[in-house]
Order: sequence, then structure tokens, then C-alpha cells
Amino acid sequence: MNDSADITQWLDAARDGNREALDRVLGALYEELHAMARRQLAGAQEQTLDATALVHEAYLKLVGSSNARFGDRAHFFAYAATAMRSVVVDHVRQRLAVKRGGDMERVTELPEDAEGGIRLDEDLLALDRALDRLAAVDPRLAQVVELRYFGGLSELEIAALQDRSERSIRRDWQKARMFLLASLDDEQAA
Repeated sequence: MNDSADITQWLDAARDGNREALDRVLGALYEELHAMARRQLAGAQEQTLDATALVHEAYLKLVGSSNARFGDRAHFFAYAATAMRSVVVDHVRQRLAVKRGGDMERVTELPEDAEGGIRLDEDLLALDRALDRLAAVDPRLAQVVELRYFGGLSELEIAALQDRSERSIRRDWQKARMFLLASLDDEQAA
């Protein structure tokens, strides 16, 4: 990977709207983004969305967003995880709409982590809705979920990105998980 000082400078320029700088950041961090995507898609049974396509679609969302501003590496990865979440959710919605005529079941599962990859099914759509509700209540907790579940980062990696302790990230993950499970239960009961 390139020197972190270069990446910081490119992030600064990208924050000011310099598209070339964003391209350099993505080039420098492409392997990390690709590894995140591979980890998340590892358990997917279907072959219509692969890690390369996920990274490229997330890139299009990054460059297509006029409000994409990155203060530092942590902000960049948080935004990239959000973009990957959006791509995967859109992909699942489209696939299920075709497969089932738009009829989606409600589920109440939330794995402890996404080490085996995210499942591209109704569970993901229910999680996406619950995560939107969490973001409205506590954006920091929602970001931890996105980085861990959609970005595939460990608690230690998230702590380093956010300049916080691993223990505080673990607490945030547990709080977020409880909120999401309760939200999924409420959705199921509705």
C-alpha cells in the first residue's frame, strides 16, 4: 500500500472534490476494498455478484455522490462500507423481485458476525431496514455495524479506524446487535 501521508493528502483533495485524488485513493486502497468484498461474498451461493463487481459498483457510488467527503481513512472506509451495503441490498432486491415477483418473507436472524460472508437473501433486506432504524437513533452504532458486517472489518480494525478502544467497539457492536434483533422481532410481529 502507498504511504499513508500520500493517502491523507489524496483524501484531503478528494474532500475538496478532486476526482483524480479519489481515483488515487481507490487505487491505493483497492486491494483492501477487494478483500473486504471477498470476505463478505464468501458464503454467497449465487455467482451474479462477485467481489470485483461489488468494489466497482461501490466505486461508482463513491464518485457519483456529490456529498462524498472523506476526512480521513476511517471516513473513507465507513463511506465505502455504506456504498457496499447499498450495492448488495440493491442487488438482492432486484434478484428477489425477479425470482419471487417481489414477495419477500420477514425473518428474524442476525448472525454474530459476517465471517462466513453475508447471505444475499431476505435476511439482508430485513437487516437493511433495521439498520436504517438504528441509524436514525444512533448513527455511530449503525456505522460500527456497517464496518463490521458489510465492510468485514474486525472490532480491532474498527477501533483503529475510529481511534477508539476495541472494548468500546465491542460494546457498541453488542448494543447495536440487541437493537437490531429487537427491531427485527418488532418487524416480524407487525
